[in-house]
Amino acid sequence: MARPDAWWVNSEDTLAELITALKPVGELCFDTEFHRERTYYPQLALLQVAWDGGIALVDPLAVDIRPLGPTLAGEATVVAHAAGQDLEVLDRACGVVPVDLFDTQVAAGFLGFSTPSLATLAERMLRLHLPKGDRLTDWRQRPLTPAQLEYAASDVAHLLPLADLIRSQLRAAGRLEWATQECKRLYAEARAPQLPETAWWKIKEVRHLRGRSRAVAQEVAAWRERTAARVDRPVRTVLPDLGVLAIANHPPSNVDGLRGLRGMEGRVPKGEAGVGLLAAVQRGLALPNEALRAPPTDEVERGMRPAANLVSAWIGQLARDLRIDATLLATRSDLHALLRGDPDARLAEGWRRDLVGDRVRRLVSGEAAIAFDGKGGLVLEDRSHRPLRIEAVLPPVDYSDSGTSQADADPGS
Repeated sequence: MARPDAWWVNSEDTLAELITALKPVGELCFDTEFHRERTYYPQLALLQVAWDGGIALVDPLAVDIRPLGPTLAGEATVVAHAAGQDLEVLDRACGVVPVDLFDTQVAAGFLGFSTPSLATLAERMLRLHLPKGDRLTDWRQRPLTPAQLEYAASDVAHLLPLADLIRSQLRAAGRLEWATQECKRLYAEARAPQLPETAWWKIKEVRHLRGRSRAVAQEVAAWRERTAARVDRPVRTVLPDLGVLAIANHPPSNVDGLRGLRGMEGRVPKGEAGVGLLAAVQRGLALPNEALRAPPTDEVERGMRPAANLVSAWIGQLARDLRIDATLLATRSDLHALLRGDPDARLAEGWRRDLVGDRVRRLVSGEAAIAFDGKGGLVLEDRSHRPLRIEAVLPPVDYSDSGTSQADADPGS
């Protein structure tokens, strides 16, 4: 794709022209520049769009970009790189996310790349060096500098040829469908509702809470989440994590009870906010057990821990053999979920089930075994059911003078 000068879109008329230009396009790509350091919601500062023959930089500070929504969520395939946060930003700004999405970072993981940056892929696959950006740049300033404009355009200028090359290599390796399934999962996750009642799971020390403290933490963190969303401020500025934990451990009955708690120094909410926080504490204290949304466990029962360690080693070997990013193939949490029998375990569906899940089930059921391949690697194979008996290499033991019978010494007796 040739790289023309970027089209600056900052009015309703130029946005309408862009939408018209994109109507016949079967594939396009996008990227976003945004800030969220001082807000709850990501603040879109620039939207970059590219298609075969054109690049547009859309200024959301000057024009409402919602009319672009039907185009981005239409029939065209939309290419992006590491789209997780971009989908959230786009959903917030346009109310849609692309249905037919191809993420080059995700797809490259099936070719052996480990969460590669766009610059890495451009250099290794296209032999191109992208301009470096300043992660501290302020994308809300106007006018944008020539360096900012060049960097923003470069983020989308080469995505389509890169996607074509990745698809070609995936097709040759028989893995294109795997990448397609994984990109569909990204879309599903982007549309999944985020429940305030699960916000307390993000607090690092929350797993140490017990009893009523867990319920109070759930309700206080949910209040914090809703409040932050309403006033559009980062949650930590409404109430720090340490404050949530302190309140959960020592639930106050009034505003005075908040003073002296760790994390609340100079942060005791007043007025309506204070009333709302104390109401959340009371809801937590009265919360029925069945209403507690406990964090998902990542543990397996004690008897399955050796199996988890053994299978983890084999999965690492499989990832190396197949040249697939190991974290894409299966995380430890994925493995534990399968061994626990979780109904929504990622290894129990799609390409992961075919490649890993079914084999792991055969292993833990005793139908298969893991062995060294003689070259320092591991291999999963059908089990022979012919164990090597250690008794064959042990010398006989004379118990006649020890005062211990063989029955006493043999734990299997």
